[in-house]
Amino acid sequence: MRRDDPGGAGQSGRAHAAEAAAHARAAVPHGGTAVDEHPFSPAAADGASAGFFPATLYPGAELHRGVLTSGSADQLAALTARAAGAPSACIRFVEGERLRLYGGWGPSSDEDEATHTGLDDSLGGFVVRTGDALTVRDVRQDERIPEEARRARSGAYLGYPVHDRMGLVIGVCCAYDHRPREWTPGQVAAVAEAAEVATLLIGEQMARYELEQQHRFLDAVLDSLHDGVSACDADGRVVFVNERMRRLWGDSPVEDVTGLADASGQPMRRDELGLFRALRGEAVRDVPIAAQGRSRRTRFFLMDAQPIHGLDGRVVGAVQAVQDVTRQRRAERFRSCELAVTTALAEAPSIEAAGPRVLEAVVATLDWVHAELWMVDDGTIRAVARWSAPGWPTGIPVPVRLAYGQGLAGRAWQVDKPLWIRDVGRPQSLISPDTSADRLHTALAIPVHDGSGPIGVLTVFADAVEDPEDELVALMSGIAAHIGQCVERLRVEDLQRQLTRSKNEYLALIGHELRTPLTSISAYTELLREADEATLVRDGPRLIAVIERNSFQLREIINELLELSALDAGHADVRRTPMDLAAVVREVVDRARAAIDGAPVVIDTDLPGELIVPGDRDRLRHIVENLLGSAVRYSPDGGHVGVSLRSTGRAAELAVSDAAGDVPRAEREQMFTGHFRIARANDRMIPGSGLGLTLSRAVVEKHHGSIELTGGDAGTTVLVRIPLEVH
Repeated sequence: MRRDDPGGAGQSGRAHAAEAAAHARAAVPHGGTAVDEHPFSPAAADGASAGFFPATLYPGAELHRGVLTSGSADQLAALTARAAGAPSACIRFVEGERLRLYGGWGPSSDEDEATHTGLDDSLGGFVVRTGDALTVRDVRQDERIPEEARRARSGAYLGYPVHDRMGLVIGVCCAYDHRPREWTPGQVAAVAEAAEVATLLIGEQMARYELEQQHRFLDAVLDSLHDGVSACDADGRVVFVNERMRRLWGDSPVEDVTGLADASGQPMRRDELGLFRALRGEAVRDVPIAAQGRSRRTRFFLMDAQPIHGLDGRVVGAVQAVQDVTRQRRAERFRSCELAVTTALAEAPSIEAAGPRVLEAVVATLDWVHAELWMVDDGTIRAVARWSAPGWPTGIPVPVRLAYGQGLAGRAWQVDKPLWIRDVGRPQSLISPDTSADRLHTALAIPVHDGSGPIGVLTVFADAVEDPEDELVALMSGIAAHIGQCVERLRVEDLQRQLTRSKNEYLALIGHELRTPLTSISAYTELLREADEATLVRDGPRLIAVIERNSFQLREIINELLELSALDAGHADVRRTPMDLAAVVREVVDRARAAIDGAPVVIDTDLPGELIVPGDRDRLRHIVENLLGSAVRYSPDGGHVGVSLRSTGRAAELAVSDAAGDVPRAEREQMFTGHFRIARANDRMIPGSGLGLTLSRAVVEKHHGSIELTGGDAGTTVLVRIPLEVH
């Protein structure tokens, strides 16, 4: 729940209810926030609770989860608290046999710390089950309240049911106080009107959501329509032609039958066209027709048509739809192969396990005799699977590995395009005589790609000489694409698991780091707001300084996040121009010494007079500031921080050391992965976003350099190497 001063007890309940509706509508973008994207947790009780839509509102309501947002409910709860003169208010919705917290305001109670409360053991559940308002001066003294609920909490409670547009109770809107109190009629009316506003808000949001869904369904249907549609009036005049029909028929009039033939190949007459057959009252279904275009390539269609009847039953027009099935007819012989390949890839845990089943499906469907699957591995291409048709003589020698450009698979990998070899038995066919052995003839090699480029090659062989066939190349390219997608999917699934783990760590860390300065800013802002003139004069500058310091910390965290994101996405420019790295380091050290003047930490330096490197001056200075700042924070009292810079061969080497204990080896690499802080930082509660080393590595790698952690019992050293020459 949000924490704030409810205030506003003197305003009328109706005014607050109206204000709540206005704020809620203004604050709620259509579509809401899905609960699965922002799950509520007790740890997040001090922040805005996650939006959701209860599954009990209407049949199929699970499709509408996320229609409402928690922001509108939080605002409505805040206004309810103010109008009722109560320190706290909340809105809960029914979810099964429990009440789920949707929005709240004010200091949280024990009950409000939980995202769910039972209908049987809570005050809100009492309101939902009875369907009536509940006004309680002292919960523990009210005999209407179930004993378990009385034991669970104390104080005053004022709750009203929230209804859906069909009048069913779906939740409760309530105000409460930890201390017993009397509720005035105006306060009771305010909560009642807030419950009505919640009902109106739900109805409005649901109507908007359903209308938007209808629009989206209609857009999807229109976008996915593959049929050409035309319509005519009762006199046979064409009155409508969609864009798809124009593309199919070209510039010719829709009623033109020139070049059209029926299923038997006979030329069609005009009165056989679907529009004119439908005008005679006939329903036409799946009538095959063929058309020869300007390229003399025949295209195939299925034609549907039906009459349009008026209110009096007379035919007032006709509509015709034609579907281009040329591609389907060409692909009929390959469908079983694609299905078998897809099934094998979907069921296998790895591409090596799927390989034999994929090759078996290809060989059986194409009626060829041998197939191989090769995958790129450590600069060579390796045979991961092979298959020969049953009854085909075994013993075809297949190399374990091929070099780049070697053999049929190596050459297809090199040229990165399909290769059709009409007869591998001929000289210079890329296939060794031992492999062909006068048994294999036609060969086809198709590169396999993922998102980054070729990762393998699929090769198939026939025992007869065959001329190139476009449909076969297309089929094999499709199968190769399926294999590439399978490899990509397996890789993505592994990355997804890693990203999920990293995301959880990131959210936990950044949530804590952002909340800490925000809490200070909020607290000191409240002190300024409540201070009298004398207090402002005396303490105002100090309070403002605290707010400024925490605001600066927030900006630093956000700037580091944005910078890291820009570097990862390639949107940030790293301008590498000649610069004096020694001067930059010396400048940062001087500022650090001035900042820690009087602190029990000593900064020792070993810097050359000048060291020119090609680099981005601002970003390299930021790296030095990060590393030096961390070393100062981690060093114990009386410790020494060392900063050295030297030229070592073809690189500039910067070393920043602290006097703290060594970082465990298990944690060293994790510190560069982002959003990870070592145990000693957490133990000492040292502020920081955990992004310093991650951002430093990203910048150093943009300079084609390296960064690593070394150290021992005497301390930890971060070693940065920047090339002295532009690569």
